[in-house]
Amino acid sequence: MNKQKERNEFVLKATCVADSGIVSVVTTFLAERGCYISELAQFDEEESGNFFMRARFHIENETHELADLKAQFPEVAEQFKMQWEMVTVSAPMKALIMVSKFDHCLADLLYRLQKGELNMEITAVVSNHKDLRPMIEREGIRFIYLPVTKENKLSQEEALLDIVEETGAELVVLARYMQILSDGLCQKLSGRAINIHHSFLPGFKGAKPYHQAHTRGVKLIGATAHYVTSDLDEGPIIEQSVQPVDHTYDANKLVAVGRDTETVALANAVKLHTEHRVFLDGNKTIIFK
Repeated sequence: MNKQKERNEFVLKATCVADSGIVSVVTTFLAERGCYISELAQFDEEESGNFFMRARFHIENETHELADLKAQFPEVAEQFKMQWEMVTVSAPMKALIMVSKFDHCLADLLYRLQKGELNMEITAVVSNHKDLRPMIEREGIRFIYLPVTKENKLSQEEALLDIVEETGAELVVLARYMQILSDGLCQKLSGRAINIHHSFLPGFKGAKPYHQAHTRGVKLIGATAHYVTSDLDEGPIIEQSVQPVDHTYDANKLVAVGRDTETVALANAVKLHTEHRVFLDGNKTIIFK
């Protein structure tokens, strides 16, 4: 796809209570305004009774612009009590990255960004440690040091929210940020903060989970990327990555495999979110890949 056409591509995301005629009304609305739908996906979730729809389109009729569609679509949305958004495909999503001392997830995101695999703009990187500052500033990215203690945790979270607002960040990525966010912060970042953590069967909590896994002789190493909620590591899952291992893997080798699964799961989750493919449905996700 050439650059000019890519700039004219848009995505409509819509969700509402399932009802008849939704697809017909929405597609008719777009067609009547000279829009060509190049990708369309919809799903009825029977358990929740909700309907989800994602349409990618471009405007062939030069008399219409995205602003016109946004101004006129509320009449359709009101008919079905929809939650919706229309976005430009080529517009990079502004993202704030949070890290501690581990660099593998951040390095992977930076590499994919440089290769054009992720359509986002990193507005800043926030960390509770200074270890990764040289790496971040070498990339010309703003580094913000926010040390966290038990005494200043809430005030630092307020500072973080100020940074999110100041930078216009639409997404917050916890790329191995080793701090538990408060319930209040999780609620304020609901649906726009992604975390990554290891995942095993059985689960291992506490210190050195990969060493615990080695002791138990696990056969699968995994990682889960999910939206942040007040329930630690229990948010709606976006992406999971697994890799088989065997008895020849010592604890250090398991840690290395874990780094790989974490980077893959997080990068895929970020890509899905920035392409506006993820819908929240309670504590789970609907994803049109």
